[in-house]
Amino acid sequence: MEPIPVLKGRRILLGVTGGIAAYKAADLASKLTQAGALVDVVLTEAAARFVTPLTFQALTGRPVYGDLWTPTAETALLHVALAEAAELVVIAPATADFIARQALGLANDLLSALCLATRAPVLIAPAMDVQMWAHPATQENVERLRQRGVEVVGPAYGRMASGLEGWGRMVEPEALLGHIRRALGRRGPLAGRRVVVTAGPTYEPIDPVRFIGNRSSGKQGFALAQAALDRGADVVLIAGPVALATPVGARRIDVGTAAEMAEAVWREAEEADVLLMAAAVADYRPAQPHPVKIKKGAPLTLDLVPTVDILEGLAARRAARGRPRVVVGFAAETEALVENARAKLLAKGLDLIAANDVTEPGAGFATDTNRITLIDARGQVETLPLMSKAAVAEALLDRVVALLEEKAKAP
Repeated sequence: MEPIPVLKGRRILLGVTGGIAAYKAADLASKLTQAGALVDVVLTEAAARFVTPLTFQALTGRPVYGDLWTPTAETALLHVALAEAAELVVIAPATADFIARQALGLANDLLSALCLATRAPVLIAPAMDVQMWAHPATQENVERLRQRGVEVVGPAYGRMASGLEGWGRMVEPEALLGHIRRALGRRGPLAGRRVVVTAGPTYEPIDPVRFIGNRSSGKQGFALAQAALDRGADVVLIAGPVALATPVGARRIDVGTAAEMAEAVWREAEEADVLLMAAAVADYRPAQPHPVKIKKGAPLTLDLVPTVDILEGLAARRAARGRPRVVVGFAAETEALVENARAKLLAKGLDLIAANDVTEPGAGFATDTNRITLIDARGQVETLPLMSKAAVAEALLDRVVALLEEKAKAP
């Protein structure tokens, strides 16, 4: 895992309570540390029976805490020191007992005491057996914490250690990581801004089982959505047919064809501040899709017609409403990269275009890396080195933030 800017150097207090799901907390601590966070782990007495303090110390490279009464000057007011240092408190897993004590405001161990002392946001991930989660007392306690501003993530549905199946499993560390990113990014430079992102291919049906499409994986568009979320944006992700997990906090709209994507983009862009048009929209579609499956046999001739031009259709709407304020296009090319991309930028009235040569190793479809050239409306050209699609998204969103600031200052 590469460092994640929104997590790099951030102080996260990870509280672990006693339950079999404590092993997932070790994975979460590892992921957060690899992402660049400074993770202070606090174990309850029961949690230390499931996973030892040494495990967390090895994973985070930092001291692990558990005893409120350690008689040393360094820890004299440990709960206060940890509470003040934390930018976010995450309790994972959070048992029924711990949730109940927090709902009552008890502070009889280090973890519960610092939860009362902290001014940082608190996120809990419940984990318990099916009946315990369903019990009215637990539900009342959880609702009381929600009313106090505590973010409750989960639980998930699945098989328990008891063998029962139902609601009560702790959500997986990868999903929790998304919620943590969202919590820490809420006050970022795009807070209060609405960003629409398109991602993936479109499929234009030939018949009920065949289509015209392309090799787009959607990875770059999804990375852009995550980078916008990390900066505090409200994100709408319009996705073609791809099997990728939705970034936590994004509102996803699934579409199939270019026409469906156009309708969604034009509708969502009406109130958007930014449109990132990363989807690889098909340029042609069959003029008359067959209503039934075409049987194999004689040679087949398809009559193709152009699909709707989404950015061209957006131009008139943008001129009338002034929204989106910033529009970024993408150009997948195989030759004359800068010339073709600049022509597209001018023809569509874009503020910025990101072009890549899909024939270059590591820069085409279905890869985890990309190499893009950025061209803005002033004609400035910047070529970025080969990097992960997440890093490309970070660089691109930095440019978007700068463009929004420029437009805000313009007379």
